[in-house]
Amino acid sequence: MTSSDTTSAAVLEQLQQRSADPKRRTLFTGATIVTMDANLGVLHGADLLVEGDTIAAIGTGLDRDGAVAVDAAGTILTPGFVDTHRHAWETQLRRIMPDVDDLGAYVMSTLAGYATVYRPQDMYAGTKLAALTAIDSGITTMLDFSHNSRTAEHSDAAVQALIDTGIRGVHASMGPHFGDWDKQWPGDLARLKDTYFVGGDQLLTLRLAALATDEIAGPALAYGPTLARTAKDLGIGVSVDAVFGASSSTAILNWAKDGLLGPDLALIHATGLTDEAWKAVGESGTTIALAPTSDSQIGLETAIPAIDEALAVGVRPGLSIDVEVALVSDMFTQMRTLHAIQRMRAVNTVYGTEQPPARITAHDVLDFATLQGARTNGLGGVTGSLTPGKKADLLVIRAEDLNNMPLNDAVGTVVLGSDARNISAVLINGRPRKWNGQVLDVDLPALRAEVHASREYVLNTPAV
Repeated sequence: MTSSDTTSAAVLEQLQQRSADPKRRTLFTGATIVTMDANLGVLHGADLLVEGDTIAAIGTGLDRDGAVAVDAAGTILTPGFVDTHRHAWETQLRRIMPDVDDLGAYVMSTLAGYATVYRPQDMYAGTKLAALTAIDSGITTMLDFSHNSRTAEHSDAAVQALIDTGIRGVHASMGPHFGDWDKQWPGDLARLKDTYFVGGDQLLTLRLAALATDEIAGPALAYGPTLARTAKDLGIGVSVDAVFGASSSTAILNWAKDGLLGPDLALIHATGLTDEAWKAVGESGTTIALAPTSDSQIGLETAIPAIDEALAVGVRPGLSIDVEVALVSDMFTQMRTLHAIQRMRAVNTVYGTEQPPARITAHDVLDFATLQGARTNGLGGVTGSLTPGKKADLLVIRAEDLNNMPLNDAVGTVVLGSDARNISAVLINGRPRKWNGQVLDVDLPALRAEVHASREYVLNTPAV
């Protein structure tokens, strides 16, 4: 046994030396552990044991025999955050349109413009940058809604980027909205599954991505019986984007009639839906992926994240980043935005009355960002909470940094006080991916050159 703190390079070296050993043991000691497991709650001065890629035990005085022990006093251990929807290929276009104020402007500039000139290497560069940034800010699982799959090679590049970063990646594949492409999707999903998703115990999973209606890009990309059958035949889940307003509400009711709703389906945004549509969602157990900054900043339909509507029908949603062409890339901001907007809306609704407002809590939004996000991505049994038997996807957050000390409430500190600078370590599947505040195995100058070269190509090549 070796004992040190999370800043120790010597401990990292030992962990890396043992990385190939499926029986390796890592013991975090003396931490405040926010498990997000309803049966375990928050533990103070506790230990967490990782064996191989799995959380083996949580408690006090755990057996240290043969373990690399990490002194985690003064830190908070939490599950890694789960992003339920991000268009990762766009990342080299970060904040290129920070004040975009409607969906149409985004669609025409990005999907009808920049997207049409992307090469496979551009897909790789954007997706890799997104995944590494996610890891840096504590996101251990990222669903890449990869809706620029112009060729099989474009899809391969996006998947390879997830593999190369070591993130728990969900590749949700969809054909592009505009421009020339090979029309290989959705048929190519079978090849993707056989090539990259053959193991039952791996970091990557596959989903089918689609749009809610045919209004933006025509019927081929719209979810319905044909795409539902494709997903069912492949045994994969479905994520549906652009779920907005009256037309999407009608679509949801049609899906309900056809038996196409259910837990394997995730609806993204879900703003401006009718009460009847929400009733169908709740009764079917369909999941919801909210995008708090996207809905409010871009102004999607009502511009209010549909948290109250989801909770009213018994759905606890996951959270997502969406598009970095205009939005932030971290989960801390998503949690805070949703927390503030919902509480503002709750109080405003009953202002001037004696009715108590129904406010969500910091624990609620952390639940959305972890356990509910995992469930929305179809990974609820794999990640999302620090539960023995689940995979070891976890964060070590410094609670005694200048912006966090003194530690009074662990959940409040994570949600309302912390940011990426406080994340000392990130483990994904039991392997360190960030340590001592630095993302591992990244050649930053080479990545910077790759991203800049891709951006220059995309910006200077006429749309087709």
